[in-house]
Amino acid sequence: MGQTAHDDTGRTAGTFAPLRVVMYRRIWIASLMSNFGQLILGVGAAWEMTRMASSPGLVALVQTALMLPMMLVALPAGALADMFDRRKIAMTGLAVAITFATALTVLSYLGLTTPWVLLAFCALIGSGVALYGPAWQASIGEHVPPALMPQAIALGSVSYNLARSFGPALGGVIVLAAGAKAAFAINALFYLPLLMVYVFWKRLPLPSRLPPERIDRAIVSGLRYVYHARPIRTVLIRAFLFGTAGATATALAPLIAKNLLGGDASIYGVLLGAAGVGAVLGAVTTGRLAEAVSPERGATLLAGASGIALMLVGYSHSLWLTCACMFVSGGANIMMISLLNISVQTTAPRWVTARALSLFFSGLTGGIAFGAWMWGTLAGQWSVEQAMIASGVMMLLLPLVSFILPLPAAPSQADVEMVVLGNEPDVGMAITLRSGPVVIEIDYDVDPDHAREFYEAMRKVQRTRLRNGGFDWSICRDIADPALWTERYHCPTWGDYLRMRDRYTQSDRDVQEAARAFSASGGLRVRRMLERPFGSVRWKQDTPDLRSEGMTYLGP
Repeated sequence: MGQTAHDDTGRTAGTFAPLRVVMYRRIWIASLMSNFGQLILGVGAAWEMTRMASSPGLVALVQTALMLPMMLVALPAGALADMFDRRKIAMTGLAVAITFATALTVLSYLGLTTPWVLLAFCALIGSGVALYGPAWQASIGEHVPPALMPQAIALGSVSYNLARSFGPALGGVIVLAAGAKAAFAINALFYLPLLMVYVFWKRLPLPSRLPPERIDRAIVSGLRYVYHARPIRTVLIRAFLFGTAGATATALAPLIAKNLLGGDASIYGVLLGAAGVGAVLGAVTTGRLAEAVSPERGATLLAGASGIALMLVGYSHSLWLTCACMFVSGGANIMMISLLNISVQTTAPRWVTARALSLFFSGLTGGIAFGAWMWGTLAGQWSVEQAMIASGVMMLLLPLVSFILPLPAAPSQADVEMVVLGNEPDVGMAITLRSGPVVIEIDYDVDPDHAREFYEAMRKVQRTRLRNGGFDWSICRDIADPALWTERYHCPTWGDYLRMRDRYTQSDRDVQEAARAFSASGGLRVRRMLERPFGSVRWKQDTPDLRSEGMTYLGP
């Protein structure tokens, strides 16, 4: 069950409370316009593909082309957003999207678009949007106080789905009136207001004691954190499966309009509009659902509603019934996505928030992209009706996953806020941040009668070390002195070790203190050593140069 949130004035925080924050309101309004542009692009590209190619697989690939970059680009984008100024990363992503949207418009007016050119530019535009996304999502906490975070996250969904309610219908009208090239031009123009808002945002960068990580190590750090953080890993898997099951609602919508309902681009827009209206109402009521039921119960109800709606779409040849089902499916889908998104944002520590969010959206959009391809292929081999029914059946079966991977409960602030360690490591050597590998050994003096309890406590410590940056963790017991236990782990460099120290949350410290309590003296002996692999050091004063001495090395 959730708790009622209040804003800084003590008033109950309603769904639209974050819009009282000026900067958040500006970004939200500009995002609404950019979402209109993105959805108009999707309608124009999908309908243009039905004109150029009759293959259901190619039509469904438009959705894949728009979504797949969000899976491939999202993780590097999240790493960049955690490493550098999120404002500049967001501006770069928007600039990329505007550039390729403009190029697609020019090619379309020149009559140079082909199915594969269209798919390529959809992917490139999607790459810019994917670069922008994690920077925006991770910066929400800079615009609103913590108490308003769930509402601010939900309002992001409202922005998208307000556009989704009317954007597709508007896109259908634009395509009918002026062709797909006009839809492509409007998409490029509608990104500009959001770019301008970020240009004039006077962001105060958060100071850091250490220089940014290398991009490859930042990506690895994000991947390792999610791999060793079971709650976030569970959410990512569930998001992928949900995206796969529900991809038919948008990927096959052109074929539903054309084959099942005998309509044109305007009917396609009406179907997406119905789904968008349902999504807006769903996003507005997400907070109430979260307060009323547990995350797992909510996920079960939403999967059931969405699954039944998808199956009915497969059976329906009535516009009204199909619109009603798209309405239900759209609302259920966005509520599920919002619940999962809130879970990631409130569970991930601040140092890795953007990377965790990028992996979440990678999992979700990867599932949608895979599902769009899979259901499009099945629609070509079977029929659109059968693909929709199969999609609904898969959605209905998703709650069974909870027996293996239950969704996490809401965390506390102690799980996400970093703490400052009171002691600085002693350094007696001339080392730099690039020096390494570094080996950390910690001795514990534990009563043998409490060995089992101590070992279980150290298993929890293991998870804190590995997800925050430690490698090759081990715990060993002295054969001659059974009371002596030694914890050991590696960090690639001295800089990585210092970053690891900055990442601990209060919950991590509580776990470490629980293990430390078993040490009889109450204190620990910590050794920090610079590892020197065999052959890495050559002491010139002791090692003759065999070539200069005229000697021949014969081996051991």
